[in-house]
Amino acid sequence: MNASMPSGATAGPDGPRPAGEAALYQRLREHLAYLRLPDAAAALPTVLHDARSQQLSALATVERLLAVEVDATEARRLASRTHFACLPAGYTLADFDYTAQPGVDEALIRDLASLRFLDEAANILFIGPPGVGKTMLAIGLARAAIEAGHRVYFTTAEDLAARCTKAAREGRWSHMLRFYAGPRLLVIDEFGYRRLDADANAALFQVISQRYLKGSVIITSHAGIATWADRFADPMMAAAVLDRLLHRGIVAAIEGPSYRMRAHQARAEQLRRAVRP
Repeated sequence: MNASMPSGATAGPDGPRPAGEAALYQRLREHLAYLRLPDAAAALPTVLHDARSQQLSALATVERLLAVEVDATEARRLASRTHFACLPAGYTLADFDYTAQPGVDEALIRDLASLRFLDEAANILFIGPPGVGKTMLAIGLARAAIEAGHRVYFTTAEDLAARCTKAAREGRWSHMLRFYAGPRLLVIDEFGYRRLDADANAALFQVISQRYLKGSVIITSHAGIATWADRFADPMMAAAVLDRLLHRGIVAAIEGPSYRMRAHQARAEQLRRAVRP
């Protein structure tokens, strides 16, 4: 024991603590551990030190301590939602260059970024040729929803169809349907890039039907709505899918130069300048 430390005292972040205070400190740590508040427990010495040095009230000290746990919990939940969503890239809406793609209605995207469409279980269809930014915008909206606390899942139409078809063969169809019906927002990318078979189309129809008026869907497609009957190879099913998507749907048609091609041309120009004598 330190010779200068009073009998029964323990060392703390601000020097020796009286025995009674030390026991109280240990009980507080035990309470935090029992309540499964590990980040608050870890921050306790620092928070108590700040409370003394800044002369915080008891109420302010408790608020600061619990804020540490709240922030850490929200960070873990955000990380969990992000992992679950399976977004293929780290795009945000702030990354989108509207000057590079004048075919995008910036006012519409900013309105969608409010996420009011989720409250209405409305759907968004991004339609346009390859490279115009459909997927980037879909990912940006998905990330905004994740950061707002919503569960989101991203998939391609082909992968959704393949997983549903496989689940049906293995007797897990009802489980798979519940999985796709669960998230507040489901993003289905690249619809129409390849014609799907009848079973796959039926699975896609059932997923859309299960989510109808319950959860939002974002679909990206290079195929215009008028061609969906051909993509489904079943005009009645195509009409049924569109009826559900468009009832509370927003169609964002994008026409313009390829976003990716513009970036490629910019990189090529940089290389030319670098090697130019």
